[in-house]
Amino acid sequence: MKPLIYDFTLEELVEWAKDNGEPAFRGGQIFDWLYVKRVSDFDSMSNLPKSLRAKLDEQFSINALSEITKLESKDGTVKFLFGLHDDHAIETVIMKHNYGNSVCVTTQVGCRIGCTFCASTLGGLKRDLTAGEIVAQVVRSQQILDARGERVSSIVIMGTGEPFENYDATMRFLRLMIHEKGLNIGQRHITVSTSGIVPSIYKFADEDTQINLAISIHAPNDALRSKLMPVNRRYPFDEVMESLRYYQAKTGRRISFEYALIGGVNDQPEHAEELAGVLKHMLCHVNLIPVNYVPERKYVRTSRNDIFQFQRILADQGINVTIRREQGHDIAAACGQLRAKHMELR
Repeated sequence: MKPLIYDFTLEELVEWAKDNGEPAFRGGQIFDWLYVKRVSDFDSMSNLPKSLRAKLDEQFSINALSEITKLESKDGTVKFLFGLHDDHAIETVIMKHNYGNSVCVTTQVGCRIGCTFCASTLGGLKRDLTAGEIVAQVVRSQQILDARGERVSSIVIMGTGEPFENYDATMRFLRLMIHEKGLNIGQRHITVSTSGIVPSIYKFADEDTQINLAISIHAPNDALRSKLMPVNRRYPFDEVMESLRYYQAKTGRRISFEYALIGGVNDQPEHAEELAGVLKHMLCHVNLIPVNYVPERKYVRTSRNDIFQFQRILADQGINVTIRREQGHDIAAACGQLRAKHMELR
């Protein structure tokens, strides 16, 4: 398998050009063709000598993804199941908002975190994605939006997998996305979500970025969180919260807490009261997520009245809280559902 060209930074492409007897500016031209002109084959890089295009084709791959399935929702959400070079499959979602287009990317094939309400963990972790395989999801999304005269305005790293267990690839992906000579996505328009990998939260705090951090919390205490999220046994609730306090002290940035409401499990008034107590001194936002029904999990979603009651309790105690607007509900857009169906049919 040839290296994927999206795995390489501008500086590395410049060095590659020089190592291959080309002037340094050729590396910048290649980068421009990849991210600004967004071509899908090397032969289209028309201002490069034919010999250089042939060398690129000989040494690199440019097509990381093959489209297996494309589903379009009535609300404008588009979900893709992409095939990789090794016959694995991943999901990518384009979501249309009133402020622009957001792309939700995947960082791993499968997931080993084991959250009991999530379809992504079905089948476990197969492998990490490379930075280039994550980049390719955004580039492909932008190529699709190019046809509409639109652009990717934000990125959420909330697809299948735990990005902080694939930390180096995730950080390389982020640096490629924010590069001013590339897609130039604003740092504050990117959110990375973690289930609470404590060592990586500390590392991320020290990265000196403006990229947003979201935490999948889903419970207000250690015992309940361990039942819902086995990762909590590795990184207990108190350790996660301590790492987040460090992050906030270091960066001064607001943290988003994602809380999936599960009927009769973590959605009672006492859970809301306890959560408010935990978060009351933090600069944060809570995003309440009515749980998606996953047949293998058998959880039920919280009733509408209970969702609003949970929100009111948090708001009354001064917690900034919203209920996530559902998108793509008619096309199995919840993380992992499309891939799980694909795996069943193989």
